[in-house]
Amino acid sequence: MYELIRRIRLPAFRREGNQPQATALNQSDVFYLVPLTSCVMSKSPLPKPTESELEILQVLWQHGPSTVRFVNDELSQKREVGYTTTLKLLQLMLDKGLVLRDDESKTHVYRAAVREEETQGLLLDKFVESAFGGSAMKLVMQALGNRRTSREELAQIRRLLNDIEIQNDTTPPSTDEAP
Repeated sequence: MYELIRRIRLPAFRREGNQPQATALNQSDVFYLVPLTSCVMSKSPLPKPTESELEILQVLWQHGPSTVRFVNDELSQKREVGYTTTLKLLQLMLDKGLVLRDDESKTHVYRAAVREEETQGLLLDKFVESAFGGSAMKLVMQALGNRRTSREELAQIRRLLNDIEIQNDTTPPSTDEAP
């Protein structure tokens, strides 16, 4: 299996501040077929990002492929972060497989190599396991017990529980489980 990756040369970008925005297809676009085994979609375990790496991933998930300058500017809105620190973190994240880099030109453009939902799931699973002994009920009880929950939030939670119950009723039991 292969993933089609579009690599856009920088002249094909329309600039809004420091953030590159992809334009329509043109003749300078280059496409690559990359084996899925080289992508994060493979069965290899997702690397756990550090808190700083997670902040960078949040920027990339929200804004899409971005330059180091843009990522640094976004991070600096919350707290002062040096450009070289952001660059080094992105390089480390590239080595860990958390981001991909388009280095066709002098200005490198980074994009997230991991999906937001998968990363959140990984972090939540580890948190629930370590903090709540794997009990989702303890997590929910703690979350709901520590603050006032609005009627709208409770209604959403009820809908979610109903959806989960319906899904559990329609999903055949796994053959690996003991009877």
